[in-house]
Amino acid sequence: MAFSIENATIASYHAALVAGEMTARELVAAYLARIAAYDKRGPAVNAVLAVNPRALEAADELDARRRRQGLTGPLHGVPVLLKDNINTYDLPTTAGSLSLEGYRPRADAFIVERLRAAGAIVLAKVNLHEFAVWGETASSLGGQTLNPYDLTRTPGGSSGGTGAGLAAAFGLAGLGTDTVNSVRSPASANGLVGIKPTLGLVSRSGIVPYALSQDTAGPLAYTAADAARVLGVIAGYDEADPVTAWSVGQAADAGREPDAGALKGARLGVVEMLFGGEAAHREVNAVMDAALAKLKAGGAELVTVSHPDLDAARLIAETSVHIHEFARDLSAYLADPAAGLPVKSLAEVYAGGRYHPGIADNVRQALAVAGDGHEYRRRLAARSALRQTVMALFARHRLDALVYPHQKRLVVPVGEPQVDRNGVVGAVTGFPAVVVPGGFSLPTATAPLGVPVGVELLGRPWSEHLLLGIAQGFEQLENVRRLPASTPPL
Repeated sequence: MAFSIENATIASYHAALVAGEMTARELVAAYLARIAAYDKRGPAVNAVLAVNPRALEAADELDARRRRQGLTGPLHGVPVLLKDNINTYDLPTTAGSLSLEGYRPRADAFIVERLRAAGAIVLAKVNLHEFAVWGETASSLGGQTLNPYDLTRTPGGSSGGTGAGLAAAFGLAGLGTDTVNSVRSPASANGLVGIKPTLGLVSRSGIVPYALSQDTAGPLAYTAADAARVLGVIAGYDEADPVTAWSVGQAADAGREPDAGALKGARLGVVEMLFGGEAAHREVNAVMDAALAKLKAGGAELVTVSHPDLDAARLIAETSVHIHEFARDLSAYLADPAAGLPVKSLAEVYAGGRYHPGIADNVRQALAVAGDGHEYRRRLAARSALRQTVMALFARHRLDALVYPHQKRLVVPVGEPQVDRNGVVGAVTGFPAVVVPGGFSLPTATAPLGVPVGVELLGRPWSEHLLLGIAQGFEQLENVRRLPASTPPL
């Protein structure tokens, strides 16, 4: 069967390299052609902020090394898309903000160093919701990114450039960051696998922060196996991020090839209150009902669970600390004298006015609550209590994972705020969560294939390998991935 970049996986690409059917240069050139055809032209997905001008040169170097010594790492020649809040020494890192326009860090983020060492090619930096603060992927530097499956809708966010870019086949894998929903939201909205790892599994050094007690980075990919491979590369201890000390002894397991047999016999807790009960939720519920039936047919045991503390809206309003840490953590990053950033604090960003108006309320709120120590401490205590509540649910019901829709309703149209997302449960506990494509809504005039719906699996700390195994088992029951109609093969 001829190699197809629109249906490629890392394994199929490496097999094609070894067989002489493909070179890294040919793959990079093919992705660059798709970016040229579809990102600013055609459907104008508008995911890409900067293309790496050395991408073809890097591919040539890797092709030469492969001819001498074979594949040189687990991501040999894999073109990746990076959310533009992840530092790259050779491309700007702007967090999507005009206030950081043109800023080029002096060094790669730790996880980018690991990607390159594993043979990956940084193909492009992609758009995000500015400073990663919300979920529609609009920024003052990049504008609005569109969902390739329905160009009237957002791609989720804040890592929506990675999600939309992969959906449109602009790269083979990508990285996002996740503070509340931000890897899993675009995975759900774009028919991808996305991982929010256990807090501490992946270093945040060299990443523009939002709220460090909830921030993490994670892969987006086409399959659970690809996501696991990328996770295995970026996971591990980094002296510059002390929380990663907790990952010692855990990181190797996270990146192992998923075991699809994990689905059979898995006890999955279906969290009733994370499903919607209104007319706007019917399409997602229909996809989820079919997905749960497939999980059961694949050998999983479904157990209905509920707890009042798992109300996602309440957790955002009363438990998450993202707004309380935003000014402190971003300002500390901006003020680093060794970094040479053009602005030194969130207050300076706000005063300068070079940001998307859609984040103004978030910035004002963050600046207003930055000194509210009492409320911050109350939220930290509530977050600690929730961790215990969720662990007790796992123990009481003998669960392997919780399962629910990432988003109760379809990803919103452009111009509307993202609503009804459930990713906050994983965010405030710090527990790992994996989104896997569940299916599509009914086709419409603007979404000829329907809109993707993601199934979220949440596990105990350090259970990424188990979650990815369940996800792979689900994938093997029915491969629901389809290339968007707006970005067909060239």
